[in-house]
Amino acid sequence: MSRSARSPLLLAGLLAAAGTAHFAAPRQFDHIVPRSLPGSPRTWTYASGAAELALAAGVALPRTRKTAALAAAAFFVGVFPANVKMAVDWRHRPAPQRAAAFGRLPLQVPLVLWARGVAKNAERTA
Repeated sequence: MSRSARSPLLLAGLLAAAGTAHFAAPRQFDHIVPRSLPGSPRTWTYASGAAELALAAGVALPRTRKTAALAAAAFFVGVFPANVKMAVDWRHRPAPQRAAAFGRLPLQVPLVLWARGVAKNAERTA
């Protein structure tokens, strides 16, 4: 299987794993939900987990891959405020935790670019 054929499946796997984690260990995600969002953090945790699972399914299927990959790119941009909140909240934690929280911030860029690349490749093969 070529790298371009594996890429959407790897992205789908990442989204599925992240979505599953939202349901398996929701408490860790509740803490990074921005306070400015209305409602309960748990509701947002479950909603984002469900969105990741739906995006994973969409990216995995060739027929919906382009749209789902573009939606995944938008999703990665949309969850960036949660990563910022985590970095701010963890700024006084021990160095390894602080490094992990701040390290998540620039990781959103390659995730967005990866999802856009999957969408672009889906367009070429359609």
